Amino acid sequence: MLKVAILGASGYTGLELLRILAQHPRVVVVYAGSRQHSGRKVEEVFPFLRGAYSGLIFGDDEPSTVEAELFFCALPHGVSMDVVSVLIKQGKKVVDLSADFRIKEQSVYERWYKEHTAPELLKDAVYGLPEFYRERIKDATLVANPGCYPTGSLLLLLPPLKEGLIEPEGIIIDAKSGVSGAGRKAALETQFVEVLEGFHPYKPLSHRHTPEIEEVLSHLCGGKIEVSFVPHLLPVARGILTTVYARLKKGVSTENFKRVYEAYYRDEPFVRVMAEGNLPDIKYVRGSNLCDIGIKVDEGKGLAVMVSAIDNLVKGASGQAVQNMNIMYGFPETCALDAPPLGI
Repeated sequence: MLKVAILGASGYTGLELLRILAQHPRVVVVYAGSRQHSGRKVEEVFPFLRGAYSGLIFGDDEPSTVEAELFFCALPHGVSMDVVSVLIKQGKKVVDLSADFRIKEQSVYERWYKEHTAPELLKDAVYGLPEFYRERIKDATLVANPGCYPTGSLLLLLPPLKEGLIEPEGIIIDAKSGVSGAGRKAALETQFVEVLEGFHPYKPLSHRHTPEIEEVLSHLCGGKIEVSFVPHLLPVARGILTTVYARLKKGVSTENFKRVYEAYYRDEPFVRVMAEGNLPDIKYVRGSNLCDIGIKVDEGKGLAVMVSAIDNLVKGASGQAVQNMNIMYGFPETCALDAPPLGI
């Protein structure tokens, strides 16, 4: 059994890791870190886990003293880098769910986040989007788990960009996320009354997931690509619906898109390309590690509309982290992740 630790286990992504790993036949969670709940039983604090982790107690130990082989680091941006640096020096493997190792360019990271204290690890961190980095993930020591918005956006954009179906200029990403994307911290703007029956954009053209999306697109497509990214807050608990607008290359049809997406994702266990005329709904991926993709092309106007739906806490975070762990250790990639969506 692989011994794993979860740092930041009482946040939404940490709790989702606990939920998913409770069903993993090759893994045992030996440590769940939470400064807030240190010394309390996991199932006492979070009754939905009752029976899954009998005896597991939240700890506030120095991570370097924890006897685990793999660490899921679900700590805040800027906090994670110092912890991960120590763990890597100890020979541990890490899947980091913060943004601290996603962006390769130190100056770009520091422009959008804060000073980076472990820049020597940036070159070795592998971006954890399995559909495009699987071979590198297999041998990785440090995996930088993608952000939720980038996951839904990149899975949409990479196939048509790489195959020359759309123009690289003028791409617009219009994405909507459930409130859990903001984390469990108390904040006025995510309180029930503030969110209920509302729907609004935030940080248009200035959201810090923008450089992550642009860097990966540019790296995999072989040239500088910029996007206009506008996120919105949906009054739902979880889910991200991403709609991308792009100009078509001449002569490109819906059938071209369909063939390209099907070729890229035919053997991918967690990407479902929908039949023509159907478009994704966050309801139908809720609780799963799936990404649904739908396409609509207007050849007359030269416009492509591409839509994806993911659960921001699963494929957008913890499920993808477990998928990466499975790849790193040679487990079946779908292990603990093959339950169907909740549906309602």
